[in-house]
Amino acid sequence: MSMSIRAMQCFVAVVSTGSISRAAAALHVAQPALSLQIRNLEEDLGVVLLHRSARGVTP
Repeated sequence: MSMSIRAMQCFVAVVSTGSISRAAAALHVAQPALSLQIRNLEEDLGVVLLHRSARGVTP
């Protein structure tokens, strides 16, 4: 498991804002880069952390 502090910060920001796009803006990173961080974190943990929909994300 190669979970990083940065990946956890990204996850917390997404949950706090309810949006990957808003979290990316708050963290000053590109949205695709943040999505990749979350996807990699989910793969490392072997679970789906976020339910994605047109209205945003929920834990």
